[in-house]
Amino acid sequence: MLVVVCPGQGAQSPGMLAPWLELPVVAESVDRSSQVAGLDLRAHGTTSDADTIRDTAVAQPLLVASALASLRAVLELDATTPLGTVAGPLVGATAGHSVGELAAAAVAGVLTDDEALGLVAVRGAAMARAAASTPTGMSAVLGGDPDEVLATLAGHGLVAANVNGGGQVVAAGALDALAALAAAPPTRARVVPLQVAGAFHTQVMEPAVAELRAAAQQVSPAEPAVPLLTNADGTVVPSGARALELLVAQVANPVRWDLCQQTLLGLGVTGLLEVAPGGVLTGLARRTLPGVETVAVKTPADLDAARDLVRRHGGTASTPTPGDTTATTQEHQS
Repeated sequence: MLVVVCPGQGAQSPGMLAPWLELPVVAESVDRSSQVAGLDLRAHGTTSDADTIRDTAVAQPLLVASALASLRAVLELDATTPLGTVAGPLVGATAGHSVGELAAAAVAGVLTDDEALGLVAVRGAAMARAAASTPTGMSAVLGGDPDEVLATLAGHGLVAANVNGGGQVVAAGALDALAALAAAPPTRARVVPLQVAGAFHTQVMEPAVAELRAAAQQVSPAEPAVPLLTNADGTVVPSGARALELLVAQVANPVRWDLCQQTLLGLGVTGLLEVAPGGVLTGLARRTLPGVETVAVKTPADLDAARDLVRRHGGTASTPTPGDTTATTQEHQS
């Protein structure tokens, strides 16, 4: 069974779209995304510096546009064919980390590309405003005993905003609490501050939830053509409407990527394709999904390997029951 996963914020890097724009389908897809998002994603993906694309309002549309354009290149689609109609017969499940879940919703056919880009433009800008209102941040906690890590975070008044599996938890909250955590990390763990604007996936983001919900009310989601996993608890969403509700709520709630990976194991995944800018989620999969073949799409040089993975693993999965977690037959993200 093939799964397609879409990376989250922190995966972007300066110039990452430069080699991709030589492919007509990618160039057309990115230009269309730019129009919908109201941003020059060509420039942000080629000439903008690291500080510019670290801005939440820029990073999030750039990541979703890159994910969708690169998958179109893998599947050799044009820029307008609905992804779900092609991915449906090939892909056994799809999931995205944080903002990547909007890209995954388009892969699943719940949203169109344009709907995903319109929502992510609202999401990124709203989260940037919410972050600016309160000085907060995030740090990755790598290693350590899981129970001790969570207890230490709670003792500092921090939230486990991302539980990523593979010994990685992302703490979020007040800057002084994050500094105290770094000064006295849990046993056998190290703390790495993340270059993000604020405490994403916590109650600090509630104002952004309200903005995104208002935008989502203008969208009529379709039923999933591909089983879509939710960051909320890793289960398969039962409907397009529920998927959209969860996408909105996710902004102020923890990302449970560990549970998404547990579900994938139960579903019997054999091949995992991470679309551009790939690398982070395949790194986690190698530690938590033993025996699963992975391909990370980083540049067009990876297209042949990605297409080979699709040929060998795609189109063989049975359909999982929505809500079920069992089969029916830089390395940090925020």
